[in-house]
Amino acid sequence: MLLFTHPSGIEHDPGRGHPERPDRLKSVLRALDEPEFKTLERRTPPRATIDQIARVHDRRYVEALLAAVPKEGYVSIDPDTTMSPESGEAALRAAGAIVAAVDAVLAGEAQTAFCAVRPPGHHAEAERGMGFCFFNNVAIGVMHAREAHGLKRIAIVDFDVHHGNGTQHTFENEAGVFFASSHQYPFYPGTGAAFERGVGNVFNAPLAAGSGSTEFRHAFERVILPGLFDFRPEMIFVSAGFDAHARDPLAQIELGDSDYSWVTDRLREAAAASADGRIVSTLEGGYDLQALAAGVTLHVRGLMA
Repeated sequence: MLLFTHPSGIEHDPGRGHPERPDRLKSVLRALDEPEFKTLERRTPPRATIDQIARVHDRRYVEALLAAVPKEGYVSIDPDTTMSPESGEAALRAAGAIVAAVDAVLAGEAQTAFCAVRPPGHHAEAERGMGFCFFNNVAIGVMHAREAHGLKRIAIVDFDVHHGNGTQHTFENEAGVFFASSHQYPFYPGTGAAFERGVGNVFNAPLAAGSGSTEFRHAFERVILPGLFDFRPEMIFVSAGFDAHARDPLAQIELGDSDYSWVTDRLREAAAASADGRIVSTLEGGYDLQALAAGVTLHVRGLMA
């Protein structure tokens, strides 16, 4: 298994008191420094190119965002999403991590990869960043797998507590991309209702606040996993958010640690069935440091199994 990460992910600073803070990535990397992860091959990702990002985002948006990165202080692109001097580098390396992970996994260098990166990506739309996200990392990875490697059937599974609106909107009219999401609903960003089906390729599993482990697992067993196995993807991407945990301050689904190992095991089974085990996962949300570290530990342990 491969681990992609870059120091700029820590240097990206949205400002004092912001929940998407540098300590998030620090806690993840401390957890992955434990002895059980010593066999993880660690790689430094390149910057994604403008062309790679522009497969998903309007080129004018990409260039304007990078031009707006401040030399000092902060620039806000929406009420929740702020750039500091290292934010542009972090965003390019986060997108570059998933591109490099796709290349490595499809070259047979590993079956699975995890991108421990900031900023997250799944809320970013074609022409705007939002919800702490600048570029949609997982969507960029999917498009790279299609355009550079010729994959025809690709799945994305998003278990962040917030619906991945940017990812859904990118692919909801693309029958060759399966998108599934479990998330709290109604909740930010307001999308993700069960009736949102795209062209039959979108499988949303909205959960009420307080649902807990049983309802989360039922959502996967009844909605997401049957669709995923039927789709038979050649590769699975994971938007791995850990903010559905009971300890998280921003949401109320109330998951426990074991839910993250359970869902990872189910995704490994799906990948084994049709994708030669290939999974590329990238970090999304998770704002309680203890829950985040525990969730990533279990997720990466499952990806290594």
